[in-house]
Amino acid sequence: MTIKPEDFTDVIYEVADQVATITINRPDRMNSFRGRTVDELLSAFKHAWVDKSVAAVILTGAGDRAFCTGGDVKLRAETGGYGETEWGMFEIERLHAMIREIPKPVIAAVNGAAVGGGHVLHVLCDLSVASETARFGQSGPRVGSFDAGFGSAYLARVVGEKRARQIWFLLDIFDAQTAERWNLVNDVVPPDQLMDKAREYAAKIASYSPTALKFLKHSFNADTDHLAGLSRMAFDGLDLFVETDEAKEGAAAFAEKRPADFSRYR
Repeated sequence: MTIKPEDFTDVIYEVADQVATITINRPDRMNSFRGRTVDELLSAFKHAWVDKSVAAVILTGAGDRAFCTGGDVKLRAETGGYGETEWGMFEIERLHAMIREIPKPVIAAVNGAAVGGGHVLHVLCDLSVASETARFGQSGPRVGSFDAGFGSAYLARVVGEKRARQIWFLLDIFDAQTAERWNLVNDVVPPDQLMDKAREYAAKIASYSPTALKFLKHSFNADTDHLAGLSRMAFDGLDLFVETDEAKEGAAAFAEKRPADFSRYR
């Protein structure tokens, strides 16, 4: 049974003025996600999907430090996984598909760090608005992880091959202005205007034909739907990789706040 919004602990779900706002609510963990967070995000998107009063969805993070910093690596280092889930599955791949499949535009309101798996979430959203204080980047190879599906292959469609490889191979953190220059975000605004700008986008969307928007979203996705197969292969590989000593070294180093030593795995 899908978790109901009134039972959410990691996510806030609100509907107002034809807009569903989904907020990752783990600011003490930089809005990183554990298994329960992903379950609740899936539930929130399902509620937005079936609610005929909802024309668009805004995805954001609580507080002003982080949009989302990906999987909770500290929890993974401590326990070997991302915690209990509703069905015994860590369904981050399903969340990626949900953002693409929901027949309503999804707007990322990037209020802070969008790093690692959090960076992937914003890339998958249809539109992205960023605070001037937002920061972007990847961290996977540094902490013993990767996203070889939409997080890299689709990213290359958005920013081009050279930039995508730069993001994944150098792991530099870059600012909102750079993200806009690279076509990663649609708008950069002062922090106190972020949600207003996202709601402005959503209000425009709400005034348009929902059927036309649905088919346009399907059309945009059709060109990259074959990446879903690559994404499934990538996550199967990641499931195997995270059990290796190499991957565990990355997570342990992150938790212990020291540089990882991958030299023995070259």
